[in-house]
Amino acid sequence: MFSKEEVLETFEMIHLSGLNIRAVTLGINLLDCVDRDFDKLKSNIFSKITSVAERLLEESQDVEHKYGIPIVNKRISVTPVAFLLESVVTDIPKKEGVSRAIQVAKTLDRAAEKIGVDYVGGYSAMVQKGWTSGDIALLNSLPEALSSTERVCSCVNIAETKSGINVDAALKMGEVIKKTAEKTSGEDGFGCTKLGVYANAPADTPFMPGAYQGVGESEATINVGISGPGIIRVIVEKSENLDFRALAEKIKRASFKITRVGELIGHEVAKRLKVEFGSVDLSLAPTPAKGESIAEIIQAMGLDYCGAPGSTAALALLTDAVKKGGSMATSFVGGMSGAFIPVSEDAGMVEAAKVGALSIEKLEAMTSVCSVGLDMVTIPGDTSSETIAAIILDEMAIGLVHNKPLGVRIIPVPGKKAGDKVKFGGLLGSSVVIPVSKFDSSRFVKRGGQFPSTIRSLTG
Repeated sequence: MFSKEEVLETFEMIHLSGLNIRAVTLGINLLDCVDRDFDKLKSNIFSKITSVAERLLEESQDVEHKYGIPIVNKRISVTPVAFLLESVVTDIPKKEGVSRAIQVAKTLDRAAEKIGVDYVGGYSAMVQKGWTSGDIALLNSLPEALSSTERVCSCVNIAETKSGINVDAALKMGEVIKKTAEKTSGEDGFGCTKLGVYANAPADTPFMPGAYQGVGESEATINVGISGPGIIRVIVEKSENLDFRALAEKIKRASFKITRVGELIGHEVAKRLKVEFGSVDLSLAPTPAKGESIAEIIQAMGLDYCGAPGSTAALALLTDAVKKGGSMATSFVGGMSGAFIPVSEDAGMVEAAKVGALSIEKLEAMTSVCSVGLDMVTIPGDTSSETIAAIILDEMAIGLVHNKPLGVRIIPVPGKKAGDKVKFGGLLGSSVVIPVSKFDSSRFVKRGGQFPSTIRSLTG
């Protein structure tokens, strides 16, 4: 029997604190779609996705109704498309290779539309140590591919702890981000919201734009992203007189309960679709909705604004407690698994940026203790591609040294300057343009080459 307190707590978590599953993502292997006949390749991709994911929406909705837990996003991810392009872009003119890559992006978009999901991840390349014909075609196609599709997301991995950082790729992605923003200038650079540059990109994250079905994953896999900032915020607000040890224990216990819900939903959806259950991403993911803010949790610990001195320590405590609680609730922890700090998607972060409490430099410091990196950061439209590349390199270096996944999703908003407002809508929210350092980094990033992997130990 459940106690009255447990029943009331469950009701409060779901109906008053906004407990939900942020994302159920079906990863699909497309390696068996490879064919030297380009039309056959596209046909194989479309058929595989629409057949494997045909019942994803229906079964997810049934599970929602069965348990009374909302699933906010139903998504799919696929094998990095650069792998699939190798057979059809080698030994042809570069321009034609780019055209073929864009056609594959549109094929993914049509497949996602047919099955009714909001995003498809995996229009991706793994270039941490160099690039191939498929990688080059995909990278060059990104501005057009992301501006001409609605649902396609891209993750480009340019760094690994054991490989170092591909500095040439960082410089290239600075250029790609600028061009993508310009291609979608009428929407405040919206195309860049679907593009992330990563270090140590995990092969099983359910969150966009980083999701892809990595090599080594099964034929089809369900990965789940939990939520719960509202629940944690309420706990912190009610614990004003507790010291940090006691507060961390309360957050840990709540994380355990939230993660158990994610595990339950993930297994149920996987069972219904007759696919493997992969992992639960423990990341707390905010939304623009009132009360669903990571910044508000940090402020509830005793800070005026997120970004004030002490913010990095507060985020470290939060991330650690969430991981400890979540890892006790599931044997299959995956993805980024930390606290997300996407500026435009978090009303508290936006407010902190407006009053000047939050800068890119402070955000960078905070990413050293969480997992997602610089996320949904809007910067002036005249920021150079070299400066963007340098910002990317800073973040990649943190991921490299700390052996953790980190990403950069940054939007140079065309025609906007520091302090201007930007609105993307939906879960992407709105923001204010954050100033970027006026000092030049171009000579540094143009050195190029491979940034060596860092030493892990002087012994053993």
